Amino acid sequence: MRQLIILSFATCLTFAACQNKTAPKDNTATQNQAQAFLDQYNKEYQKYAYADNIGQWQLNTHIVEGDTMDQHNASIASAALAAFTGSAGNIDSAKKYIALKDQLTPIQLRQFNAILFLAGNNPATAGDVVKKRIDLTNDLVAKLYGYKFMMKGKEVTPNKIDEILRHSSDLNDRLAAWQSAKEVGKTLKKGLIEVRDLRNKSVAPLNYKDFFAYNASDYGMTSDEVLAQTHSMIHDVWPLYRELHTWARYTLAEKYHQPVPEYLPAHWLPNRWGQDWSELVDVKGLNIDGYLNGKGAQWIPRESEKFYMSIGFDSLPPVFWEKSSLYPVAANAGFKKNTHASAWHMDYADDIRSLQSIEPNTEWWGTCLHEFGHIYYYRSYSNPNVPIVLRNGANRGYHEAFGTMMGLASLQKPFLKGLGMIDSNATSNDTMEMLKQGLQYIVNIPWGSGTMTEFEHALYSENLPADQFNAKWWELVKKCQGIVPPADRGEEYCDAATKTHIIDDPAQYYDYSIANVLLFQFHTYIADSILHQDPHATNYWGNKDIGAFLKKVMTPGQSVDWREHMQTCIHSDMSAKPMVDYFAPLMAWLKKQNEGRKYTLPEKAPY
Repeated sequence: MRQLIILSFATCLTFAACQNKTAPKDNTATQNQAQAFLDQYNKEYQKYAYADNIGQWQLNTHIVEGDTMDQHNASIASAALAAFTGSAGNIDSAKKYIALKDQLTPIQLRQFNAILFLAGNNPATAGDVVKKRIDLTNDLVAKLYGYKFMMKGKEVTPNKIDEILRHSSDLNDRLAAWQSAKEVGKTLKKGLIEVRDLRNKSVAPLNYKDFFAYNASDYGMTSDEVLAQTHSMIHDVWPLYRELHTWARYTLAEKYHQPVPEYLPAHWLPNRWGQDWSELVDVKGLNIDGYLNGKGAQWIPRESEKFYMSIGFDSLPPVFWEKSSLYPVAANAGFKKNTHASAWHMDYADDIRSLQSIEPNTEWWGTCLHEFGHIYYYRSYSNPNVPIVLRNGANRGYHEAFGTMMGLASLQKPFLKGLGMIDSNATSNDTMEMLKQGLQYIVNIPWGSGTMTEFEHALYSENLPADQFNAKWWELVKKCQGIVPPADRGEEYCDAATKTHIIDDPAQYYDYSIANVLLFQFHTYIADSILHQDPHATNYWGNKDIGAFLKKVMTPGQSVDWREHMQTCIHSDMSAKPMVDYFAPLMAWLKKQNEGRKYTLPEKAPY
């Protein structure tokens, strides 16, 4: 039945395209024809995308070892969506209307460009390549999240691995946990090799050089322009990152009673990939683990909703609470789920959900508010003025920026005091608080803009040989992050593949770096122009002007040019300067701490 619908719609599109050849050169007539096509496309796209998201949701939330039915169903739905978006009729009609761009309205032209971008990953002319790619990706997702992690002969959950790396001072336990987290890469390597080739082949028919270039085009940028942008971010934060790296080497050597290493051993750090070091600092007076533990896990999402309502957003619809998967799967449940927090816009309308594994601790408090930032972004642009195909962030980084900004704001002292989460008279070391933030946001730039982006560029654009995957990975980890593995990691491993984005959200990890830069621009604007507060000590709770500003930014979705939208909203181009300025006091403090210490990272940034 699906195939008949697709073929029938494609036939109609081809007929409409043929009709355009004889249509009078009248803007109104062309716009009316274009709108008829777009209305039908958006309706059909919503239907197929919803079915695909339902399949992916089931695949990510109910993983049963040996049961491939969910994987099979997800593949069918993904193939149907791919067949629709990549149909020859859609591609031909979009191209023909784009050729008439001077006769279209701006929002019509944006929709046709979006349609062509969606087709670029699924063109019918790629033959069975697209289906193979979809099937293999779903298989890899199931293997990654259905994997049985083992530590010292016993099964261990990803949350437990993270807990050990965050808190344990026993280097043997830390090493065992870190090694356990990397074993899944062996299972995924063969599939990554194959899916890389399929992804590149999928985009070739519409003249994209490779899969990395395809994703870069969504920003209106080439691969080289994306790399130039990410390199500039690393360059801007490198002096501060170098100070943080030196501080961490000496601090951790003292903690573990070891000689100061030249580079940071990976298992010394509180994160499996070294992307966030914030757990190295416990800010006295601001630790809310005890408070949250007393409230329980279910309190966190409900309080997160109250926060967004306090600044002027509506309550979440019942479907969110009914269908989200917010808490860890019980040990005896008989199934597993994806443990990476995410927000889902199932039908590009009212069905919104979140996938989390919330536990009552500080990390999940910030994470939940982050994911709710995505949820409320979805809600904001799900309005009649934004067509279905443009219901997305102004660019991909915008989504992460607003989610992460809320995570930042939710852990600032005035915010926590206002909620009674810390004592109103509590004092804390502001320098340590800023250090904790720097260990999160600054540390993330060389990881996201460096290691991840450079690896995926090498993977897709340079066709990195399979027998060099792990060597390249650790070359970049050392070069960009100053981190080394605890022991040699041969090519039997595939440590890159242990990061979920390599498998199921590929070749666009620089979105997070762009988001970190944007979040400090928007946060600084809110602090200076709305709250009139120090950006280091804000309280968003209850301020309706912040909500009004965020709605202004969020409501247009992708119906506007992201660069122009930034100028309209905050009167600035994208720049890392507000981030660097925010951490200027930390830079001065670190230089004093590191006096007389040996620096092992070069003064000059690697790019």
